[in-house]
Amino acid sequence: MIQSAQVASKFTLFTHHAKTFPDLITALRNSMLRAGVFKNERTAEEQVVAVLNFDIHLVKDFKGRRYISRITECVPLEYKNDYTFDHRQENTIEGKLDKFMDNTTKYYTKITDRELYKHVNVIEYHDGEYVITNKISDANIKEMRENMDEADIDNFDEFIEKYFGAITVGANTRKRKKSKTVDEE
Repeated sequence: MIQSAQVASKFTLFTHHAKTFPDLITALRNSMLRAGVFKNERTAEEQVVAVLNFDIHLVKDFKGRRYISRITECVPLEYKNDYTFDHRQENTIEGKLDKFMDNTTKYYTKITDRELYKHVNVIEYHDGEYVITNKISDANIKEMRENMDEADIDNFDEFIEKYFGAITVGANTRKRKKSKTVDEE
């Protein structure tokens, strides 16, 4: 599923039984490791994160009714190379060693503690209504717009402006409006 989502189509739909978004990432990563597709946990998780845009989480209540409890966006985190070469400007061995230690600390932090993604609930179901809780990332908005015709883009932009406020996509910037629940329409 992960491999086909990388190359085979514009989108991939599948079902899962994870209770939380991090559990979903872990389960897919572990499945890829068990299948022998990857040997390194971090690499497998990077591949999962790269293809998961949204998780639409359904629940079944005690009366047997199914409903969407939340829509969660997966936002891959990108890290820039922020190592410095300031050691070249240092005249003392102590100064050079300090700069080396700064870069070494950054390196080990990136290798050991770096998160690969953040997950953000965009819509949640609360007390009988759907509530917008966070905005969709500009990267996903841009990608979604690229797969729409002009009429859909206009409607989508109006929706984004109404519920999320100012979003910059290309040269267009829309002004921020007060957030509302989806049901207020």
